[in-house]
Amino acid sequence: MTIVEMGILASTLAGLATGVGALPALFFRTVPDKVLNAMLGGAAGVMLAATSFSLIVPGIEAGDNIWPDYGVYVVVVGMLIGAIFLDRADKWLPHEHFILGHEGPDSKMRRIWLFIIAITIHNFPEGLAVGVGFGSGDVDAGTSLAIGIGLQNMPEGLAVALPLLGLGYSRWRAIGIATLTGLVEPIGGLLGVGAVTIFSPVLPFGLAFAAGAMLFVISDEIIPETHSKGRSRLATFGIMIGFVVMMAMDNLLG
Repeated sequence: MTIVEMGILASTLAGLATGVGALPALFFRTVPDKVLNAMLGGAAGVMLAATSFSLIVPGIEAGDNIWPDYGVYVVVVGMLIGAIFLDRADKWLPHEHFILGHEGPDSKMRRIWLFIIAITIHNFPEGLAVGVGFGSGDVDAGTSLAIGIGLQNMPEGLAVALPLLGLGYSRWRAIGIATLTGLVEPIGGLLGVGAVTIFSPVLPFGLAFAAGAMLFVISDEIIPETHSKGRSRLATFGIMIGFVVMMAMDNLLG
């Protein structure tokens, strides 16, 4: 397989993990908040470690290889632009979070579509990160990143499916919608691996852009949601465990 094909396949599998994580909705209509918060905290920890070790560090190294001693500056700029991109998407696109409520301009769209838009905004930079990771040519690092993204997508799939059951959707339909929200990741993966493969000097910027976007999502959405109903200590330990697991996996696989 070519690097492009591997990047698309890996981002697709990582996106499909959202549907796998939603499967417990076949058996349970609710999960205790403390359990879900701990799981989402673990997802945030995985994303934090992936951002640090699979995106920022390789981004600085790639930047130094192209512009000696200036790699860190390229990464700083790329991260800030990635965060600003997500901030503008949040402001310009109407969407709604299950816990944090409505964001962006007013809209007459059905609530379910507002939820889907929110998850799409969230998942796009993850697929982009996987694509850029493979586009760097380091298959082991790209694989580690894809596995990490897949792991953190699983509790998010459950977090999407369970509220849909509460809105009256059937179990299979809720799982199907949760799965579809993850399928934006192959689009991001294609853009990431394509851009880096065609124009290699964009690699450090691409890694940094994905890192900034993911860091924005962690800080602006995931962590606040895990702390919104109390019991934040469990979510904090979830973040610690997720970070350690991803850090170890990144070193073992990379």
